[in-house]
Amino acid sequence: MTTTGLIEENVGIPEGVKVELSDSTVTVSGPIGKLSRSLYHPKVSISKTDSVIIVRCELPRVKEKAIVGTFAAHIRNMIEGVTNGFEYKMKVVYSHFPIKAYAKGDKFIVENFLGERTPRKSSIMRDTKIAVKGNEVVLSGADLEAVAQTAANIERSTIIKGYDSRVFQDGIYIVEKAGRMKK
Repeated sequence: MTTTGLIEENVGIPEGVKVELSDSTVTVSGPIGKLSRSLYHPKVSISKTDSVIIVRCELPRVKEKAIVGTFAAHIRNMIEGVTNGFEYKMKVVYSHFPIKAYAKGDKFIVENFLGERTPRKSSIMRDTKIAVKGNEVVLSGADLEAVAQTAANIERSTIIKGYDSRVFQDGIYIVEKAGRMKK
């Protein structure tokens, strides 16, 4: 993997996945969807053979070594996303006032949180799908970063301020992270 003056990481391309490289943009398409991402660094190059993507850097410093690993991890996550997808599970917890949570357009709305009149809203990132089943919220999608950021937005929207957090433990919390969607 590492030789003198060269660091290189190989990412395998599974059957049914198509990868295209143009300039600094990597586009991965598969059965679940299509993801595109710009991965640019002046010293890092990305090339493709029939079944392998090669991320390499000649004469790397510590930061360039880290960037090679980061780019390879992003490409692996894109391939995993278009083949299996990602899923986050969240749990609605309340003890004082019953919470009503639902998705509407590109917003996730939480009503009656701590008895507040104004609903709390959070953004749904890109193509993330949300299903609310009782006290469970399931987020799924091909883009790991969009699914994870949407879950973080929802969790962050139910932060309690001005009350004792040991008593008021109401909120919507991430229970299971990055589980793969079932086919």
